[in-house]
Amino acid sequence: MDTDRRITIVGAGLAGAVLATLLAQRGWGVDVYEKRGDPRVQGYAGGRSINLALAERGRHALRLAGADEAVMRQAVMMRGRMVHFLDGRTDLQRYGRDDSEVIWSVHRGELNVILLDIAQHAGVRLHFHRGLESVDFAARRARFVDPRDGSAHEAQFVSLVGADGAGSALRAAMARQADLGERTEYLGHSYKELEIPPAPDGGFRIEPNALHVWPRGRYMCIALPNDERTFTVTLFLPNAGEPSFASVRSGADARALFARDFADALPLIPDLERDFERNPTGLLATLYLDRWHLAGEAVLLGDAAHAMVPFHGQGMNCAFEDCVALAGHLDAQPDRAAAFAAFQAERLPNARAIQAMALENYLEMRDRVDDDDYLLQRALERALAERHPDRFVPRYSMVTFLRIPYALAFERGRLQRELLVELTRGHASLDTLDWDRVDAAVRERLPPLA
Repeated sequence: MDTDRRITIVGAGLAGAVLATLLAQRGWGVDVYEKRGDPRVQGYAGGRSINLALAERGRHALRLAGADEAVMRQAVMMRGRMVHFLDGRTDLQRYGRDDSEVIWSVHRGELNVILLDIAQHAGVRLHFHRGLESVDFAARRARFVDPRDGSAHEAQFVSLVGADGAGSALRAAMARQADLGERTEYLGHSYKELEIPPAPDGGFRIEPNALHVWPRGRYMCIALPNDERTFTVTLFLPNAGEPSFASVRSGADARALFARDFADALPLIPDLERDFERNPTGLLATLYLDRWHLAGEAVLLGDAAHAMVPFHGQGMNCAFEDCVALAGHLDAQPDRAAAFAAFQAERLPNARAIQAMALENYLEMRDRVDDDDYLLQRALERALAERHPDRFVPRYSMVTFLRIPYALAFERGRLQRELLVELTRGHASLDTLDWDRVDAAVRERLPPLA
């Protein structure tokens, strides 16, 4: 194999497997090293949420990798947010216009297995039980260690790609060579995962085709469906205050919290106390880097470069979009340093934009989806999307159903949000709006979206 067409990927998770496949399809020789064992042999052993929200950006990458059909056989449609009010009422807030604009709940473990099979079939060489320990960038040698027995294994590389997540070992090795401008901002909130099991008849206990949200101001609970007819429930609480993970410590404390604030969810989670006490409390943080690559020697993507909070469901989708972009730059530009620089220039501003939107979405989900002003603005948003489809595209739609750059969606969404607030100020209903003024404002402030 021509060394100019060889690459070594650290991490055989979702992004590593997709990138490996995209490059192997283009004739590259690809080696992937993974610290954990092969999930196809020993079962999925990830410590992360088993649910992911798959949207158009991610599906586009899966189509290119030849994985979309297999993945969609395991996916569960989510039409919108099913908001559970404190008084027991529910309201489905659709994500899009109809069932052509939905997102999909996918099982992380099943998805990883599918992608590894496809990567191996494409000719990718997979090396499991190989955790990156150190890198000699001058000699282009990487040292891997088998966590089972501590044995070391060295490998020569042309370039390394870090697809090894938020705790990236490659990023740490790169940071010892150069200042990456790394900083982590913690949200001050954490999460705990619980489970709604199938109903006695084997079906879903609640509406399966929705992402369920119990918004309670400073905190919330969500539930995503799995194809096993279960729901993964995630409780998000502050780290301090009342209630918080400082005050809700035991299973009994969790039951009392649910009885008070999530009463309709409580009977759905029979193992609440056990799940709360056994499952780890996960941290929520945003990782920022100013620099994603070292010349042509190494580059980072996905969570290794820009980990984000999960509240827009775009972490995986953004990482898959990274894979498509990096594969394209590597294929088009024989100079690795130039390819990595072009990749960073394209993707870093978009990563920053979706990181900001993910943080904003947490505030919206926990505090605004049951607010009267928000609901009126949502109603106007839908009306304007119908009246001006070429000019007014809801930000959620731009992020989730289209593939326009995140940075453009962020800026366009900011302008649209200002317009919605301005046009609904002083109104309790759309019936009292001056629609001539509304339409004129849209045409004046929002040029057609290409």
